[in-house]
Amino acid sequence: MIPDYQILMRPVLEAAANGEIRIGDVVEKIADEFGLTTEERATLLPSGAQSVLSNRVHWAKTYLKQAGLVESTRRGHFNITERGKSVLASPGVKIDNRLLKTFAEFNDFQNRTRQATDESSPPGVPAESNGETPEESLRTAYDRITATVALELVERLRQGSPAFFEKTIVNLLLAMGYGGSSQDAGRAIGQSGDDGVDGVIDQDPLGVDQIYVQAKRYADGNMVGPAAIREFFGSLSLKKAQKGIFVTTSGFTKSAVETARQIGARIVLIDADYLGRLMVLHNVGCRDQEVLKIKRIDEDFFE
Repeated sequence: MIPDYQILMRPVLEAAANGEIRIGDVVEKIADEFGLTTEERATLLPSGAQSVLSNRVHWAKTYLKQAGLVESTRRGHFNITERGKSVLASPGVKIDNRLLKTFAEFNDFQNRTRQATDESSPPGVPAESNGETPEESLRTAYDRITATVALELVERLRQGSPAFFEKTIVNLLLAMGYGGSSQDAGRAIGQSGDDGVDGVIDQDPLGVDQIYVQAKRYADGNMVGPAAIREFFGSLSLKKAQKGIFVTTSGFTKSAVETARQIGARIVLIDADYLGRLMVLHNVGCRDQEVLKIKRIDEDFFE
């Protein structure tokens, strides 16, 4: 398990105890020290720009620097300060945000960060209870907002008319890239009022290959069973189709999932959770409210 950034504070400080050290070497040293697996070392942030371990080591070093325990020397390198050596001289002392708050410089940093944000927002230092870095806290908040929007989107679909549900599913598939730019790529062929809709969508702009769609507007908890999957498979066989998408605003039983896996045609199952996330991802039924860009120091600028 990858340690949180507060647990990493002491190892980062100890790594610089013998003099200047490169931050990249610290990351490798700590990975060995904690016995991290190859997979854990390679785990990336959602952005894919940096490993989780490297990100947490950098944040640990940043906070130590703000408290005056380490100092930057040159690009990508840092050194321990006299204050840092004094802290290390007390092996029983836990180095975390609580300790750093005993130093005026760190409190000044915290106050500056708080003043730069809305007064109702959490302070710049992440909650000590969960050990998240600011980026991880932001990701957690983002995931919570996304999950909430996705749940509400599916609930709106359950409350809407069958015709609206029909239109939404086709629009989602078009937004996902099926049919290219053709306005007639998706065609709904179901009957309104039956809580379900069959549709057909072109997989390519010319309509050479088509995918058939079955959608069930079910209440939460009304799971789709294997019989519905077999019936859909029968419809695909009559149309001599090999690809199908089954969408529901509820979920699939385990036997339904197993049935879809075993039958010959390729049938993709999309349950309520997946449907909501796809709608959020492709901006169907929702839109961007605000875009936040995370900045980091450009070392080349100061070289």
